Amino acid sequence: MPLLALSGGIASGKSTIAAHLAERGAVVVDADAIVREVQSPGSPVLAAIAERFGEGVIQSDGALDRAALGARVFGDPEALGALNAIVHPAVRVESQRRFDEAFAADPHGVVVYDVPLLAEVRSDDPWDFVVIAHAPAGVRHERLIRHRGMSAAEADARIASQASDDERLALADVVIDTGGTIEQTLAQTDALWERLTGADA
Repeated sequence: MPLLALSGGIASGKSTIAAHLAERGAVVVDADAIVREVQSPGSPVLAAIAERFGEGVIQSDGALDRAALGARVFGDPEALGALNAIVHPAVRVESQRRFDEAFAADPHGVVVYDVPLLAEVRSDDPWDFVVIAHAPAGVRHERLIRHRGMSAAEADARIASQASDDERLALADVVIDTGGTIEQTLAQTDALWERLTGADA
């Protein structure tokens, strides 16, 4: 019943690995989805965000204006820290509930926590394995431009805003090299699954 933390920098291919592990039978708990859930209209988290950052970060329909909030916190460590202090405790509680639910349903299952900000906020949690999707910054930079339509400056800023490659790799029990082809990434993911379960890839 291993609990894996799966992380990686932006455009590292982490989502590809998570999806493939789900296809193999893992339960994937998506941190980003939980963040969106705890920030839903009417939630205490959204109320706290509005109190801290102003009603300008709330859309007319009552939902969070993510672009407006992002503009407020991006490049401002103090503001980002304040936002994290509001959001992350609620995410931690809900993610733990989902881990417990998954293991109650299948004590021998594999649970994967797909968490972009592992190095930033959850590196000290008691994971059985930490899996890092790793591609060189230059490769990720090109992917952000080619696949997400960012400018070079935007791509640089997004990469720079996250933990460094060295900080992430220092946490890794397993590194999946995602700098090559998708077939190579999936082959490494299958090898990880075999290690976790003893199943044939």
